Amino acid sequence: MEKIRGVEGVKKINQNSPRQSFVYGCVSYLFVFPIFRFLFRGQTTGISNLPKTGGVVVVSNHGSHLDPPILGHALGRPVAFMAKTELFKVPILSSIISACGAYPVKRGAGDREALRTASNRLIEGWATGVFLDGTRQENGRVNDPKAGAALLSARTGCSILPVAIVNSHRAFPKGSFLPRLVSIHLKVGELIQPPPTRKREDLTLKTKEIQLAINSMLDTGLIKNISN
Repeated sequence: MEKIRGVEGVKKINQNSPRQSFVYGCVSYLFVFPIFRFLFRGQTTGISNLPKTGGVVVVSNHGSHLDPPILGHALGRPVAFMAKTELFKVPILSSIISACGAYPVKRGAGDREALRTASNRLIEGWATGVFLDGTRQENGRVNDPKAGAALLSARTGCSILPVAIVNSHRAFPKGSFLPRLVSIHLKVGELIQPPPTRKREDLTLKTKEIQLAINSMLDTGLIKNISN
C-alpha cells in the first residue's frame, strides 16, 4: 500500500512545476551570478541529471552560508530551503526569501512540522534543498548524515539528487567574516530512487547511499573538464 501511495504521489507532483519569481530571478542573476561565476570562479557539471519539472529532493554537503544561494542559482531552477522563523520578521528580507521559495521553521520546533512543510513544497513541484548533516561542517564533507532527506523522499515518492559543493568551506569558513577567493564548484550526481519503505533500516541504508555519493564526488576535487 505504501508503494502505491508513493507512485500516485509522483504522478501528482510531476504535473506541477513552480515558476521562478521575478525576485528570485533578480537575486539569482544580479547578485548570486557574479559572486559565484566571477568572484569564486564557479563551475557546475552534471546539471543534466536534474529533472526540469516536478518535486525532487536536492541533497548536498554543507560547508558555509554560501551554499543555499549558490545551489538556488547554479541548478537553474528554484530550490526551496527551510529558514528560521525570525528571518521572516525582517520586513524586506522576509519578502525576498519568501519569493525565493524559503519556508519558515520555528527554533526548537519538532521535526514533524519541518517535515510536513518540506513535503508540501515537494508536492507543489519544488526542488527542495536538504543539507544531509543538517548544519555546516568545517571540513565541508558529509560527516554525520541525518535521515530527513530519505524520509522526505519516502513520504512523497520524489527522487533524491545528490550534489557536492566543492570548496565552499574554504571560501567562507565557519566563524569567518570575510570570504577567501578560492574556486567553488558544484557536481550534480545521478538521481537516487526513494527508499522502498519508511522503516528505519531502509532510511539508514538510503542515507548512507547518499552520503557515499556526495563524498565520492568531493573526493575527486575541482572540475577539470566540463562535458555538460
